[in-house]
Amino acid sequence: MKLYAFTCGEVISDLGNFLEGESGRIAVPVPAYLIDHPRGRVLFDTGLNIGLRQDAARLLGPLAKDYEVALPPTDDIASRLEALQIDLRSIRYLVNSHLHFDHCGGNSLVPNATVLIQRKEWKAAQNEKLQRAGSYSPHDFDHGHEIVQIDGEHDIFGDGALVLFPTTGHTPGHQSLRVRLDSGDVVLAADCCYFKQTLESGHLPPFAYSKEGMLKSLAHLRTLQANGARIFFGHDPEFWKTVPQSAAIT
Repeated sequence: MKLYAFTCGEVISDLGNFLEGESGRIAVPVPAYLIDHPRGRVLFDTGLNIGLRQDAARLLGPLAKDYEVALPPTDDIASRLEALQIDLRSIRYLVNSHLHFDHCGGNSLVPNATVLIQRKEWKAAQNEKLQRAGSYSPHDFDHGHEIVQIDGEHDIFGDGALVLFPTTGHTPGHQSLRVRLDSGDVVLAADCCYFKQTLESGHLPPFAYSKEGMLKSLAHLRTLQANGARIFFGHDPEFWKTVPQSAAIT
């Protein structure tokens, strides 16, 4: 089994949107991952919608006043996979950590995959009030895929290699993925933990579905880390400078 990590563009915003009370601006990477398992290929998150290049104001809606995006032509998920000579139609499962614009915007580019999503997250994304607020946009995730709604922990292939587990807090149904490589466990944390600093100090963002839930999820990540797991942080620019692009993680 092989794990590949990519950055698919950037989101630019106030640092205070990621760490409460901080000042200044920051450009953060938008990660996505490919896992090549003997029984099928899995994507974990798909990055930004390529339509943002021409129509960011419409696609971001109310979020456009707080977030800018940068998506170079070679950085969307389709281009990243094509550079590895991976046929987009060969992806068996598409896992979204959650359904915010920077984690599912590339779903439309992966037409044949079955989406694995926590039931609570799928339900939240259908909420019209949250859609009007810009929290969720059907432009990003509603593309006619087969949707498998899961509840709690889920072993994708039943062999312990890829295990989804709830990390509620950032959203109602946020999930992370434990990848069991020969070298040990890697945890794809996504937005339950933006930065390494978040894990170390518990410095949370100002906005969350449940800050209590976020703290519980961080505690779980610390336990996994103490047991030897490597944590891949959701949007940490310094951490992502150390991650090889388009090469298997060892």
